[in-house]
Amino acid sequence: MVKLFQILAAILTGVAAFFLWQGNYDGVFLFAVLSSVSYFLSFRFQVKERLDKREEERLEREFEEMEMNRNLLKENRSLFDIDQQETPRSREKISNDN
Repeated sequence: MVKLFQILAAILTGVAAFFLWQGNYDGVFLFAVLSSVSYFLSFRFQVKERLDKREEERLEREFEEMEMNRNLLKENRSLFDIDQQETPRSREKISNDN
């Protein structure tokens, strides 16, 4: 969708330039507005994809932590031990920092 709207924006900008060259200012305005709308729609889809990806990663992280806590509780460990337990994500952060 992103590429489609970007290509459409470029085409509509070209059409607006053609109308400008012809001296048809109503056509210039119309196609310039449509081009702008198409560009901002492509931008909107980019942001939505990025937000969906972040939300999915956050849910995965929460699920991993919940599973780890559930496993620790099954082993009858104290809550203090659970808080001190390293998560797979925290180990990744430590190894990436080095």
